[in-house]
Amino acid sequence: MQTTVHTEKPTILIVDDNEDILEFLSDDLGEQYHILSALNGVQALKILSEEVVHLVISDVMMPEMDGFELCRKIKSNFELSHIPMILLTAKNTLQSKIQGLNEGADAYIEKPFSPEHLAAQVSSLLTNRNKLKEYFISSPLAHIKSIAHTKTDEEFLERLNNCIVENMANEDLDVEHLALAMNMSRPTLYRKVKSISNLSPNEMINLSRLKKAVELMSLGTMPLSEIAEKVGYHSLTQFGRNFQKQFGQTPSEYMQNLK
Repeated sequence: MQTTVHTEKPTILIVDDNEDILEFLSDDLGEQYHILSALNGVQALKILSEEVVHLVISDVMMPEMDGFELCRKIKSNFELSHIPMILLTAKNTLQSKIQGLNEGADAYIEKPFSPEHLAAQVSSLLTNRNKLKEYFISSPLAHIKSIAHTKTDEEFLERLNNCIVENMANEDLDVEHLALAMNMSRPTLYRKVKSISNLSPNEMINLSRLKKAVELMSLGTMPLSEIAEKVGYHSLTQFGRNFQKQFGQTPSEYMQNLK
């Protein structure tokens, strides 16, 4: 197993009991991505509990825990369900493919596979996820659930949003308060929020404040100063500065456009 290196590259976890394949895939994908590796599903879950991983590539046939079970555990886990997963297998039966997709796999590639095909599949999955994240971050009206990919993700994001909204008037709301409200450790909350949205928990709190403000602005019943206070900003100036930085226009301009 490899140790963490801090990098701006997306992190991919490769899981295979064949060390030659691990080495081959690590070399092939290592230029574009930061690579972690595990020899079976048990090792993989341990790494996933400690690292921010953006995508998993796993063999199906492995000792201790096979790829199907690993996929099932990832996709049903509150903290990991957002991570896209590619299954690799020598089984080319239709039933095997159906099983992989039923477990929640995002893609299924038969061995022997083309390295170019695998690289394209990885790029496509990560690019599509990033487009959704960027849209959510830049659009005042995009709902937090737009970045969910599974029912488990949706439940997590709804709970997260509710926790932020319920505590929004508290100017001191931060990752510590949020972790306590979510009944999660701070590192676990950070990993989950960062992976699913590209935002830190504090950035997510700020964005949620601004999106709630947009919701209140659309009602047209409150002055901006009252809206700023309601969503947890200590001054209209601070609110205006954050709003413009996030959405490229001032709150007044946004309200004008609404009219």
